[in-house]
Amino acid sequence: MKAFIIDRYGKNETGRIADMPEPVLREDDVLIQVHAASVNALDAKIRRGEFKLILPYRLPLILGNDVAGTVVQVGAGARQFKPGDEVYARPDDDRIGTFAERIAVKASSVALKPGNLGMDEAASLPLVALTAWQALVETAQLKKGQRVFIQAGSGGVGTIAIQLAKHLGAFVATTTSTANVAWVKALGADVVIDYKRQDFATVLRDYDVVLNSLGKDDLTRSLQILKPGGRLVSISGPPTPAFAAARGLAWPLKLVLRLLSRGIRRKARRKGVEYRFVFMRADGAQLREITSLVESGAITPVIDRVLPFNDTHRALAYAETGRAKGKVVVKMV
Repeated sequence: MKAFIIDRYGKNETGRIADMPEPVLREDDVLIQVHAASVNALDAKIRRGEFKLILPYRLPLILGNDVAGTVVQVGAGARQFKPGDEVYARPDDDRIGTFAERIAVKASSVALKPGNLGMDEAASLPLVALTAWQALVETAQLKKGQRVFIQAGSGGVGTIAIQLAKHLGAFVATTTSTANVAWVKALGADVVIDYKRQDFATVLRDYDVVLNSLGKDDLTRSLQILKPGGRLVSISGPPTPAFAAARGLAWPLKLVLRLLSRGIRRKARRKGVEYRFVFMRADGAQLREITSLVESGAITPVIDRVLPFNDTHRALAYAETGRAKGKVVVKMV
């Protein structure tokens, strides 16, 4: 089958389309004919080798972490699905590879796609929607009336997190560039800070939750706006000892992650807030919850552009510029 692969890790590795073996279908898998996949910041980080110690993939590696398509075959233990079902998923992180004609995914990570979405729209959702859910609902336990600051409101995670937070009844602040302020307000944000003209750390006060998706400086400054007892949830790191333990990492890696996160954990304790790192995991049950929100109109996908499979390298390059409003989708069929 045709697939978009990388042969090595590195900043200069652009990837290429190649012939790859057909996926091996396990007993609890569904085999999906890929109609569309979408690009995430995670794809660029994997390509650069930033996760090679935590996720030791074999090279050449098929990239891609989101999929929407049609079930063509099911394993003996995957009876909740049947050939012909239209589904979407974020594959488990040790079995990525959605930039391909077909992929085998664990059935427990798959859900029927929302009935009101086409394949391109459905493909844009799994990773970012699960990230928003696991950060805001599962980890921060965001409640009605609370105040949440969501960084980078026009990005893939930000556009969905804003909508989810508003559905939960929260007051939402976010950041974006000058050109996108009105657009992000239309998504539902109550306060939109133009990061080119204002510093969120001097504008916002007494927030219950911060969802951090940016760098170290923004992470540290986020502590200034949280009230005592607040929660700083980061999806961009640094990882914590709790994450290392949950992943079952070897003790040298546990030590490294402990050292990497020691500074922010100490500062958070001094401020009287909790620091948590979220590394999104595949979860079909949570995707079904998200499907309900999409079908009710509470969450609407945001797509910047759709490119053909042959232009996957261009899709990755454009997403990596950080200028995309929402998601970039790769169309297979």
